[in-house]
Amino acid sequence: MSAGGIAPSVDTARDAARITRRARRRRRSRFMTAITATATALALVPLVSIVAYLLARGGRALTPTFFTHAPAAAGQAGGGIANAIAGTLLLAAMASALGVPLGIGAGLYLAERRGTRRAATVRYLADVLAGVPSVVFGIAAWQLLVRPVGHFSALAGGLALGALAIPLVARATEAVLHLTPSSLTDAALALGFPRWRTALTVVLRGALPGVATAALIAVARVAGETAPLLFTAFGNQYWSLRPDQPIAALPLQVFSYAMSPDDGWRRQAYGGAVVLVALVALLTLAGRVARRRA
Repeated sequence: MSAGGIAPSVDTARDAARITRRARRRRRSRFMTAITATATALALVPLVSIVAYLLARGGRALTPTFFTHAPAAAGQAGGGIANAIAGTLLLAAMASALGVPLGIGAGLYLAERRGTRRAATVRYLADVLAGVPSVVFGIAAWQLLVRPVGHFSALAGGLALGALAIPLVARATEAVLHLTPSSLTDAALALGFPRWRTALTVVLRGALPGVATAALIAVARVAGETAPLLFTAFGNQYWSLRPDQPIAALPLQVFSYAMSPDDGWRRQAYGGAVVLVALVALLTLAGRVARRRA
């Protein structure tokens, strides 16, 4: 009788304790979810505030003429930033031609020789270069590329931005390549593939979507830099796509217009900032879409 009476009471106590623990876990889960949602909202506040402020100040400048015409003279209505958009795309292409191949090659070397002292030295230098202010790259490019020829040029600007992108692409590529299963490398080597061919056709090809994403994000990052272009491309109020001549760029145009006393130019500076933010966002989105489709 006592044994039969004890068993139900023990089971009831266990069920109650289990329900209590489950309710406690639910409360903790809701609490942590609320904290992460609040942190996410707070992290989005600066971005949303900046974009809203730019649209409020420069939204009126975003007309069809703004995207198809060159700048107008100070004090005159109209004009646009078409030359700056074309110049930014040209500089980004030059930076990609230099920074992406060298960065991917460096990242591939770091991933394949990760345990060697030389790879550790290269990794350390890449981290240092990634943290160096962009104005240092601009000064170096001015000393090496602008001063010897005696004039500013788009080529110098593209090379400065490309050098700025190399460490970013290298470290991102290394991180992506570390995610590639080692079994693929072992299988290729077991089949008689040389090490270099395995790295290029197996390891790099398997991680190509992630590498492409890293390259696009790095290019988007350097496309908005202003300091290197002040010492190299310098800016141009007229249409010019010649690599050996100064060229307009969105960061330079925004900087120049924002410092102007003319109200129309300042309004166009805000509009150019909106276009620059949209361009960077599109490049980043293109990288993510390419990775997802691949």
